[in-house]
Amino acid sequence: MSMPFTTRAPSRLAAWPIAVLLALGLAGCGGGGDDDKPEASASSSKSSESKPDAQERGAGNTLAELRGPNGLFLKVTEAQRDGGGFVTVSGDLKNDGDDTVNIPAQLSGNETEIIRNGKSLGGATLVDSKGKKRYYVLRDTEGRPLTTTKFPPMKAGESLPVFMQFPAPPADTAEVTLQLPMFTTGTIEISG
Repeated sequence: MSMPFTTRAPSRLAAWPIAVLLALGLAGCGGGGDDDKPEASASSSKSSESKPDAQERGAGNTLAELRGPNGLFLKVTEAQRDGGGFVTVSGDLKNDGDDTVNIPAQLSGNETEIIRNGKSLGGATLVDSKGKKRYYVLRDTEGRPLTTTKFPPMKAGESLPVFMQFPAPPADTAEVTLQLPMFTTGTIEISG
């Protein structure tokens, strides 16, 4: 008697999630009286999805511009809060000068453990003025900074994508100041 029950139960259980997914999918299609307003539905769907916003920021939005020595220029395009308790700051480091530039060792900071791992952006910090705290670049278990490392000499006009990961400030902190040795500072807004 248990055989007929077990052969029927999986088919019923398998059909239920498909029916729910179809119902949710049809409900999310937005068919009906809103056909006159495609802009409103397009903008609301963009605001509810974090990945397109991040791609749009990376494509052209600038959160901050930090000028450094010898024509170096850091354009910050994203500061994304992750669920893992950290913030990833991304952007492009560019040589705006006329000559090839070696990345200054000072950008690595002055901590022996980080310097040991080669040139990096390990000297970067985020400052939360509201919470009166400074956040340093995270490190892995071997002491390597969680940031772009091992910079080659940069030719004139060359640009490199860079990132830095920091512990996340409290959720109610949206604005922080990014500091990088030898560069101007910039206020950035954390998303996510």
